[in-house]
Amino acid sequence: MDTSSFPLRAGPKQPSRAGSSAFPPIGEYAFLSDCETTALVAPNGNVEWLCLPRMDSPSVFGSILDRDAGGFRFGPADVMVPAARRYLPGTMVLETSWATPNGWIIVRDVLLIGPWHHETDHSSTHRRAPTDYEADHILLRHVRCVNGEVQLTLDCEPVFNYGATTGKWRWTDAGYHQGACRGPEGQPELTLTTDLNIGFEGARAIGRTLIKEGETRFVALSWGKVAPPTSCGEAYPRLVWTAHHWQHWLARGHFPDHPWRIYLSRSALTLKGLTYAPTGAVAAAATTSLPETPGGERNWDYRYSWIRDATFALWGLLSLGFSWEANDFFYFVADAAASGEALQVMYGIGGERDLTESTLEHLHGYEGARPVRIGNAAHRQNQHDVWGAMLDSVWLHTRSRDRLDERIWPLLVRQVEAAIAHWREPDRGIWEVRGEPRHFTSSKVMCWVACDRGARLARLREDDELAERWQAAADEIRDDVCANGVDDRGVFTQHYDTRALDASTLLIPLVRFLPADDERVRKTVLAVADELTDNGLVLRYRIEETDDGMQGHEGAFTICSFWLVSALVEIGELARARRLCERLLSAASPLGLYGEEIDSESGRHLGNFPQAFTHLALINAVMHVIQAEQRAEQTTMPLSPNANQAPAPVGTDSTGEATTAAARLDPMTLGRIALHREQSGTAAGGGEGAEAPTAPTGPSREPSAPQ
Repeated sequence: MDTSSFPLRAGPKQPSRAGSSAFPPIGEYAFLSDCETTALVAPNGNVEWLCLPRMDSPSVFGSILDRDAGGFRFGPADVMVPAARRYLPGTMVLETSWATPNGWIIVRDVLLIGPWHHETDHSSTHRRAPTDYEADHILLRHVRCVNGEVQLTLDCEPVFNYGATTGKWRWTDAGYHQGACRGPEGQPELTLTTDLNIGFEGARAIGRTLIKEGETRFVALSWGKVAPPTSCGEAYPRLVWTAHHWQHWLARGHFPDHPWRIYLSRSALTLKGLTYAPTGAVAAAATTSLPETPGGERNWDYRYSWIRDATFALWGLLSLGFSWEANDFFYFVADAAASGEALQVMYGIGGERDLTESTLEHLHGYEGARPVRIGNAAHRQNQHDVWGAMLDSVWLHTRSRDRLDERIWPLLVRQVEAAIAHWREPDRGIWEVRGEPRHFTSSKVMCWVACDRGARLARLREDDELAERWQAAADEIRDDVCANGVDDRGVFTQHYDTRALDASTLLIPLVRFLPADDERVRKTVLAVADELTDNGLVLRYRIEETDDGMQGHEGAFTICSFWLVSALVEIGELARARRLCERLLSAASPLGLYGEEIDSESGRHLGNFPQAFTHLALINAVMHVIQAEQRAEQTTMPLSPNANQAPAPVGTDSTGEATTAAARLDPMTLGRIALHREQSGTAAGGGEGAEAPTAPTGPSREPSAPQ
């Protein structure tokens, strides 16, 4: 579909050239968050995605999915391409520099966070233990003129309920500096506060002023009970407070002193930004229906929390030292499992079970990709990996604290028994195919994980009878997979009735289904690397070999390429792993973010954005490479006491202990140590304890940035 014929409103616009798309590339959006909602900002300064009051609520700005679905631009009047964009270091504050014929300005955009508000009442949304801060429910945009003079324009056009209903503006009692916009019943009222003079043109609030060197201006869009700033003197300290909050939060992490640290820190910030603080849920992405295939139908709503993300989230968060966030997400998963009903594939970020899928026919979609979906029908699918993901997350959580929460145990028993009852049945698999159910190899492997981790946890409780029964089930599942999920080459296949490859089999060494030196593991990893790649990037599967119920091409799944990095390290192919990791890191968006897929020809990001699963896999892959290189350096140092000894298994020395301080923080290493010790009969050791975050002390200086 040719999107060049789509009408554009007289309001916020994108630069458009003959034959070019009216939409920015997905990878050029900036991501903002206050840990309750998120926003995407286009390069031209237009806020093109904002859902209120939560990140999975209906949008008020939705022009990322339709150029008529609302936007909010604040920037120079006649220039649409910025000179530079970046995040203030260690923060979620976006800084955009603009060069015009007459001057330069710097715009900073941020979703404000402030001190905890509920001093005399109780929050109706928070289920996790509160910290000292929370979202202010304000989008602040601050501009400073650093040279010359610039004509500045403000254009705010909310269109509520995914672009279906325009709002109605009215004046407040603050003269020409504040307006309120009311949408349909049930939608939050928006208040626009600024030191510009504003007026209303239908559904748009507009303003225009000339800003000169040394001057500042601001605009704040608010939708909650916290009062917005009414002047730059009030706005700027709140921006600084929020920047310092993010820097204080990031300082709690443990990052290796390595050139790749910047990718780890941006991934950590992105994961924190995709966390819904009141419940601890981690949303899979900030958006819905950004296409996996340009102009195609593979468009899904990812603003929910997947149970399978639990294991990877705990791996990632604990690896970097963010035990508080890992603990919150763990208890969100535990809450979901505590309902007594069957464990679902995914839940709403508030714990909702009903995620009914529907299509929005009035939206054209990103670059004409339709349908635009909200909700996700996969929540009702049978996907047998969920039990293993749940048990593995508990195992990691328990190993990091050296104890098992007693209230969790009955929930775990139900999940293990469910895995035992259903592992022989076909399912829809990790990729949530909408074709016929199959006996997917990775689903069987994750059922093994459920039984294996359950048996280990039972031993910690000294319940030997249950441990023995669950271990016997795990052994039976492993024997079945090895008998039916391996082809005549000795390579693990997508499912029992095919020779097709699937990237999910890369998880086999990562979850310790088989040791990394097993010949079948090595052959599988190399087969995926050599045969399931497009220009070196890993596909989920070959669509011509897989009945996924969909049509059209899809790009390389970035998470699968990062899995391959980790798996190559596991089998000893460190040089190849590093080369692939370097290539993947170089493919990051200009702001260090990743979507779900990368087009192997153009390098363009595809799918919902930014993608939590991809950033989690990045953390795991980068830590694999860094720790492996550290071990290699230690074993080759001429004065090392172990210089003449054979290298120890991945992640441990000859006694099974972690080899570096960084490795001791890695929960995957903790898991490997536990497996090593149980197999060798040695006693289990402890792990890292939970640590509460340090709250910012308030604004004291400006975050790092040019003046």
